Amino acid sequence: MGRLVHFEIHVDDMERAMKFYGEVFGWSFQDWSEYAGMPYYGAVTGDDKEMGINGALMQRQSPPPEPNQALNGYACTMGVESYDETEAKILEQGGKVAMPKYALPGMAWQGYFIDTEGNIFGIHQPDENAK
Repeated sequence: MGRLVHFEIHVDDMERAMKFYGEVFGWSFQDWSEYAGMPYYGAVTGDDKEMGINGALMQRQSPPPEPNQALNGYACTMGVESYDETEAKILEQGGKVAMPKYALPGMAWQGYFIDTEGNIFGIHQPDENAK
């Protein structure tokens, strides 16, 4: 045991966050608010036959992170087919670059962004030719 099986992204504006993650990554959402007793939407991140996990967007319970504050928690990283195309979608939907694209030599392209809710997340495009 100990394998990650679920994640929660804390958000201020549920509709804005669902639009951002839906448009950028193609996620769909299920309203689980009744069960949670607060605004809480399950995030379906892909087909159950594919590697990965599902999670949720939940209403933030405290102030959001301050701009330029060091990360104080987990950062989720999403696998993508095209770093550049995904970055364009992120920026188009109101996200910002936190750490620009860099190579993990012989493995992948990696970078970090700030979503519309002030949360940091990464994207990762496998590429054996990255240098």
